[in-house]
Amino acid sequence: MLSKEDSRRLAQLERQLRRDDPDFCARMRGDSPARRRLPLSLVLTGCVIWAAALILAVFGWWGAAVVAGVWGTVIVAALGYRCRPGRDPADPEMFPPPW
Repeated sequence: MLSKEDSRRLAQLERQLRRDDPDFCARMRGDSPARRRLPLSLVLTGCVIWAAALILAVFGWWGAAVVAGVWGTVIVAALGYRCRPGRDPADPEMFPPPW
């Protein structure tokens, strides 16, 4: 059992921690992280690249169409990986470390 002074000191430390690092407190409470919004610019870039791939394929430039299609797919896959549920939105790294 904590003494009155220890209880007061613990409450003071809790208030200070809530004020200094609210994200840490939210993680300790078990709050689920908010979903990240999709970056609209990257979604539009992927759509434009896929449209360009279709146009290149219609004109018969198959090599360029394949390259553009692959890059469009890579952009959309990176968006899906980056904005997946359960990922910490405060984490600036897109990919985990290799070890």
